[in-house]
Amino acid sequence: MISQVYYLVRSKVDGKYLAAHPNPDLPERYLLVFQENFDARSYLNKYGGDMKEKLTIESITPIQLKSIIERWSFSGVGVVKDPLLPNVEFLRQ
Repeated sequence: MISQVYYLVRSKVDGKYLAAHPNPDLPERYLLVFQENFDARSYLNKYGGDMKEKLTIESITPIQLKSIIERWSFSGVGVVKDPLLPNVEFLRQ
């Protein structure tokens, strides 16, 4: 049985996850989720700059994803479709 794995970017300093704020006028935060490890790495290489050393990529299952969204009070997830553009699909919980 093949199970889905997602990849998140997390701070080594304070443990916070990389999130998107698509509308600056609203307090909504979306957890950025990558479908492949290499997509998360590409995103960090392009946009991480000098912060790359302070960030890590962690893999999680859908069950873990749900608990992270609830624990950290995210509005939903932003699935990164193309890390270099970036192209993100926002899904509300």
